[in-house]
Amino acid sequence: MQRAGRDRQHSLSPSGSRPGRLYSYHAGIEAFQSCGQRAYPGGRVDPGETTEQAALRELEEEVGLRLDPACILGRLDDYATRSGFVITPVIVWGGKDLSLTPNPDEVERIHRVPLRELLRDDAPILENIDANEHPVLKMPLGDEWFAAPSAAIAYQFREVALLGKTTRVAHFDQPYFAWK
Repeated sequence: MQRAGRDRQHSLSPSGSRPGRLYSYHAGIEAFQSCGQRAYPGGRVDPGETTEQAALRELEEEVGLRLDPACILGRLDDYATRSGFVITPVIVWGGKDLSLTPNPDEVERIHRVPLRELLRDDAPILENIDANEHPVLKMPLGDEWFAAPSAAIAYQFREVALLGKTTRVAHFDQPYFAWK
């Protein structure tokens, strides 16, 4: 992610590592101001790094997954958050069998999400909120849901990578709790 209006400072990297799986994690207390939200590995782009290099470094630092740059499949669209960051999703392939080890200072727990969960008939969930022309985008997950920005990235991944559709998500809003 990066603060809007500044040089690129952060990246985000959803990683598909098994056929039919997308990995996310719950941010721990030390990870983000908005702890407890579903997120993907990500963080600041260090001086001299590309966004892709930062994404691979963050994967290793946060979940112990070391990947070669050849594992990068591509990027999704940047997503500007209400809190002033711009997220650049980098999609990687981690292989069929891998072990993820959460960094206890940054990751509360890791979720292995079957890709079929993104293809549910009730996805996406669009919710209108007061004082905004664009709906909040949410994605169902089991009996719960998660919201943009993570849901916007998951939805665009679904549309582009799984369904082969050109889909933009920057116009979708986030719930009020994400505005801080």
